Amino acid sequence: MGSVLFIRDSVQTPAPVQTPAPVQTPAPAPAPAPVPVPAAPSAPSWAQQQAQPQPQPQEQQPPVVPWKPPVEDVFQQAAREQASARPAGLGRRLVARLIDGVVLGALVGAASVPFVTAAVDHIEGKIEEARQSGTTVQVWLLDSTTSVQFGIALASLFVIGILYEALPTAKWGRTLGKKLCGLEVRDIESHQPPTFGKALRRWFVYSVLGLLVIGVVNVLWCLFDRPWRQCWHDKAAGTFVAR
Repeated sequence: MGSVLFIRDSVQTPAPVQTPAPVQTPAPAPAPAPVPVPAAPSAPSWAQQQAQPQPQPQEQQPPVVPWKPPVEDVFQQAAREQASARPAGLGRRLVARLIDGVVLGALVGAASVPFVTAAVDHIEGKIEEARQSGTTVQVWLLDSTTSVQFGIALASLFVIGILYEALPTAKWGRTLGKKLCGLEVRDIESHQPPTFGKALRRWFVYSVLGLLVIGVVNVLWCLFDRPWRQCWHDKAAGTFVAR
């Protein structure tokens, strides 16, 4: 029997390729966390400023000044004296009224003498004319000529009286006679010099009553009036005479 020869081919199998092991690279270090930057402080609102206590300024010590004796305020002194005014005495008021009467009479007389003289001459001329006529004639003292002359004289009394009495009383509270006697006319409520309207009313009532018989009663009324010793012209104007 024939022998069979088995020839075994040796087949060389390739060796397995060895892949290099991956190189372990170190992991990168983690980045540091950002440090928070503090925000710039914003200006507080108006409400926050009002709510926050305001810093108190440091008290500064007052400078040392040399001692002076205390002096009373002249304005406070004047206000106190004005508020404490009392009615003037009747003797001073009488002297002041006599001085004002003489001065006012001289001024009015100087202004009205020419007109009064013309009126008197006109009346005497009418009387002389009636006497020479030999008949009984009624002579009127007031006619179109004398009424104008006497009217001008009366108007001079009021105009000069306003300039001498009303204006100084409203501005300073006194006339020449009252200034010499240390008296003042004041409003009974405010104790200030009266307004021009009140001063004018006071003079008008006094002058009108003075031309009548009751002017004497007006002047003497202050003897009985209490507590401000007012005459009628003072009551009409709401004033009193203070010392």
